[in-house]
Amino acid sequence: MYVELRNINKHFAGFQASKNVSFGIAQGILAALLGPSGSGKTTILRMIAGLETPDSGNIFIDHVRVNDLDPSKRGIGFVFQNYALFRYMTVFENIAFGLEIKKEKKSGIRERVMELLALIGMEDLEKRYPAQLSGGQKQRVAFARALAPNPRLLLLDEPFAAIDAKVRRELRCWLRDMIARLGITSIFVTHDQDEALEVAGEIILTNHGQVEQSGKPLQLYKSPKTSFVARFIGESVIVDDYGLLKGFSPAANAGQGHSASGAIRPEFIRIFTDKGSLRHENGTEDAVVESLAFRGSFIEAGLRLKNMLLTAHHSFEDAPIAVGDQVKVLIYRLYSFSGNQVKLVTNQYVMEHGNGYDYVI
Repeated sequence: MYVELRNINKHFAGFQASKNVSFGIAQGILAALLGPSGSGKTTILRMIAGLETPDSGNIFIDHVRVNDLDPSKRGIGFVFQNYALFRYMTVFENIAFGLEIKKEKKSGIRERVMELLALIGMEDLEKRYPAQLSGGQKQRVAFARALAPNPRLLLLDEPFAAIDAKVRRELRCWLRDMIARLGITSIFVTHDQDEALEVAGEIILTNHGQVEQSGKPLQLYKSPKTSFVARFIGESVIVDDYGLLKGFSPAANAGQGHSASGAIRPEFIRIFTDKGSLRHENGTEDAVVESLAFRGSFIEAGLRLKNMLLTAHHSFEDAPIAVGDQVKVLIYRLYSFSGNQVKLVTNQYVMEHGNGYDYVI
C-alpha cells in the first residue's frame, strides 16, 4: 500500500477523534474519506498531512513512517475547502508560490506554471486575481497550486463544498479524470455520499472515529458490513418490524429474540398498477401513493403500507401513477439488522417462484 495507517488513535481534550484506525490506499488511487460531521475524517486527513500528530499508531507514505516527519518534507499537496488563495496575487503568482518558496529557477517556475494552466484549462487567465474568478475556477487554481511542487500525495479537504451544485457536478468529473491522467495518489474528505460514489476509486467510511468499512464504491453500496453502512449509503428507509411484510421472516433472518429492524432501498421495490401484470400475488402488498416527486430520470414515490412510509423509484416506461392511487407493491429484498451486523434477504416468494414476475430480479 502506498498510504497506510496502522492502529491510529487521537484524542482532543477527552474526546477520541480516532479509534484504532487502520486502512491502506494503493498508489495512483483517488480515495474518499466519507462520513457524517464529527466522524473523524478530517482528523485523519490532517494527521496524514502532519498538521496533527497521532497519540499512537503509525502512518506510512510509500513505505516510510512519517509520524515524526515535518509536513513540508512529506511530499504532500493540500487543497483546502475555502481555496485559501492569496487575493493580492494573480493566478500565475498563486500557482507559482510553492515553487518560489523552494527557490526554483524563474525559467523553471514559468514553465511549470504554464504547464499547469494548460492542464486546468486556464491559459488565458494567468493575470487575473481571485476576485475575478468563479468558484470553479478558484478551485482549479487551488488544485494547480497544490500540484506545482510535484507532490507524491494529494490531499483535498471537502474540495467541492464551497461551489454551487451545477459546477460541483462538473468539477467532480474533471477531478476524477485529472487524477486518472496524472496518476497521483489522492485522498479527499467529503460528507456527500453521491460525491464519493461518483468520484472515488476507494471509499473509507468513518463513524464516531472508527472505520466502519472500506473498499470500492460498489462493494460498500451492495455489500454493507454494518447497519451504519446500510443506513448511510444509498437512500434506505429504516423499518422497525419488517416481519409485518409478506415474504420476510424475522426469526429466520435476524435470529430468534432479535428485533426485526432493517433497511429497504427504493430499488428493492416494484410498483404494479395493473393486477394482470402479476403472475403471482402472494408476495405483494397493497399500498397507497402518498407523494410523488420528479427526479429527472424517474419519479420518486412515497408509499404507505401497513403504517410504513417507503420510497420507491417509478419508471416513466411504466403506467403513470398519481397521489391517492391504490397500487400493488413487491418488496423483493431488504437488509436485515442483527445488532450491528447486516444480511441481505430476498423475499421468500421471489425465491420460490424465481422468474414468476414479469421482470428480472
